[in-house]
Amino acid sequence: MTLTATATTTTAPAPGVAAAPAGAHPKTGTVEIRCPDGGWLAVCGPDDLTPGRGVAALLPDGSQAALFLDRAGRIHAIGNRDPFTGAQVLSRGLTGSAAGRPFVASPLLKQRFDLATGDCLDDPEVSVPAYGVRVRGPERKAAQSAGRAH
Repeated sequence: MTLTATATTTTAPAPGVAAAPAGAHPKTGTVEIRCPDGGWLAVCGPDDLTPGRGVAALLPDGSQAALFLDRAGRIHAIGNRDPFTGAQVLSRGLTGSAAGRPFVASPLLKQRFDLATGDCLDDPEVSVPAYGVRVRGPERKAAQSAGRAH
């Protein structure tokens, strides 16, 4: 599934936005990705994400992100482009964990990418962008995860 996203121009959380406990996210609200330009992009609702399945989102600069809800309930966003093939397929990959680190394996050549950092677990020279994610709920609270843009 590819979702249409709406750009948000704020570069920092709005006043009154508080962090939720680590690993938790509201069941309602809007999942937002921190874009490379520093703004937040509204992507989908938390209920649109299913543990173990990815969702692709088109970013304002034309690149794509792959969002995942891991089995611990944390939402992650990494680049959707497989750096080994150039195909936009990571959102279609298989998820798992290695040494407590959630990953997605590319559906093409099976390289694994850490969902928190974007690092390739099979080739330390390769990585994909990792984006910060937050869920803004109706009470203007946000559950946030850090990301690392490339």
